[in-house]
Amino acid sequence: MLSKKINIIEVCPRDGLQNIEKFIHTETKLELVKYLVEAGFKKMQVTSFVNPKAVPQMKDAREVAVKAVENYPDVMFTALVPNLFGAKAAYESDIREISYVISASEAHNKENVRRSINESFEELSKIRDKYEDLIIKLDIATAFGCPFLGEVSVNQIIRMIDTAFNIGVDDIFLADTIGVANPKQVGQVLTSIKSEYPDKDFGLHLHDTKGMGLANVVVALEKGITTFESAAGGLGGCPFAPGAAGNIASEDLINMIEQMNMLTGVNLNKLLNATDFIRTNIKENLTGHLANICKKN
Repeated sequence: MLSKKINIIEVCPRDGLQNIEKFIHTETKLELVKYLVEAGFKKMQVTSFVNPKAVPQMKDAREVAVKAVENYPDVMFTALVPNLFGAKAAYESDIREISYVISASEAHNKENVRRSINESFEELSKIRDKYEDLIIKLDIATAFGCPFLGEVSVNQIIRMIDTAFNIGVDDIFLADTIGVANPKQVGQVLTSIKSEYPDKDFGLHLHDTKGMGLANVVVALEKGITTFESAAGGLGGCPFAPGAAGNIASEDLINMIEQMNMLTGVNLNKLLNATDFIRTNIKENLTGHLANICKKN
């Protein structure tokens, strides 16, 4: 039986903007956050505390995080961090939940964070020990396929989940980093993982590179997954994964879920105000279907 309440975490302010070459003014980022809060999102990945030489768009991470937390105390703002230094910066910016990424593929992990998988887990353990009150979410990147190595085994994902829970992470999301997952594969992976961890909840971060994002969501819903990350307008894509296109568009995802008589708590009309703001102030061409057929400007 499908759940009636589905949780959507908006990641456009981080994942959606990170690939845009022209720097987006901090005020514009905060205005986007305002639109998304007004739409009803209660959890949002607002920035990433990474080296600005690697991702210049995030050089104002501290200012964006501090202002967002200050302006909207009822919203849980999260941030991506690649290491202990980033976790420290996030914590000092009043962020109390972080996302930490480790790829299921050694090749992609080295390209993404310049470490082996074991080294990344060692760094994660340091963060857990240092910040006991910090909520830590592990994103297992390339869980459904790697741009360098191809297929990733379910056994590898399960080993990583075991390690993460032993370290003490709070949540685990599986990420289709380059958007190569198909519904059959998603069903098989989730069946294996749920059989190993029947009492654990997992989330999904899906990209829509090959147009199968929403189909993969439907399969995940049938497997009991109730939490998804998406980006308004379908913005985003991993800068260290060749061929990675945007995220599932939040407006398309929410529209589908509501058409299936499930609830998200997000006002779709107000979310379309956010996509209009994105189109006018950040990026003109959006990949989200609903954003393009329901233009308000």
